[in-house]
Amino acid sequence: MLSWAAVVPTAAWAVARLAGLDRGPLVQALAFTPYVAGWSVLALALTLALRRWWPAAVAALATVALLGVVTPRALAAPQPTVAGPTVRLLTANLLAGSADARSLVELVRRHRVDVLTVQEFTPDAQAALDRLGLDQLLPHRQLNPATGTPGSGLYSRWPITDPGVRHNRGGWGFSQAYGTLAVPGAPPVRVESVHPSAPYALDQVDAWRADLVAQPPATPDGGLRILAGDFNATLDHGPLRALLRTGYVDAADAAGEGLTGTWGPYDGDLIPPVTIDHVLVDRRIAVRSVTVLALPDTDHRPVLATVGLPAG
Repeated sequence: MLSWAAVVPTAAWAVARLAGLDRGPLVQALAFTPYVAGWSVLALALTLALRRWWPAAVAALATVALLGVVTPRALAAPQPTVAGPTVRLLTANLLAGSADARSLVELVRRHRVDVLTVQEFTPDAQAALDRLGLDQLLPHRQLNPATGTPGSGLYSRWPITDPGVRHNRGGWGFSQAYGTLAVPGAPPVRVESVHPSAPYALDQVDAWRADLVAQPPATPDGGLRILAGDFNATLDHGPLRALLRTGYVDAADAAGEGLTGTWGPYDGDLIPPVTIDHVLVDRRIAVRSVTVLALPDTDHRPVLATVGLPAG
């Protein structure tokens, strides 16, 4: 009985993950799939130690399935050969503008960031960042500051053309600033600060799904696109995987950093870290490295992606 009690939950989880059953309460639960994958190994070891062969067989299948979808995130993938410039992009959720502005500007300066996308961006945050010199480091911008959590911003070292703001339909009304960057030596690159609705309650799941489905797909036969921000989804959520299949690559996954948490316990909540902040790049863009950084006074960790662009 003990062996089945250990095995059945992991087997059910594997079925839900592989079948894409991210509906209702399973949306939140599936974000923790990497932890269940780790537990599945312990469940398998337990059944083998007890010599319970049928439970062991089920546990083995569940372990293979879960590790099969999780383990590749820790392995760097081959990248396309590109001859264009290197771009350093940082994305950060500012928790309704409360994140420490000085620390954020210091991250931009220390890591020589070329492009910054921010979410939950407020007028006060904009003023504080400029007082601390962000306007000198990244002089070009498309900003949509707003009180509370809806605001969004895009900062760049290079000029921005075709700027705009996308408004998600979810209950929070999150916005997404975007624009096309004129990076010297590369084709134009469309960058968007992403922030779909959060599935924090059952009645928000439909809005979460609708906002993710509405994200701009990649354009493999057209211009380069980068989506960067708080996706409120992990690679274990079907809508995000569907977006990737349009022609994007998750930069952290490609760099072998896809299991590094970006949201959870950082403002004191007792939540295991999960990876919901992403940088999605066109498959023609090479991912050089991804680093998850620290930023005080927010529940998210900024993600720094260094990428190589095709020559243009």
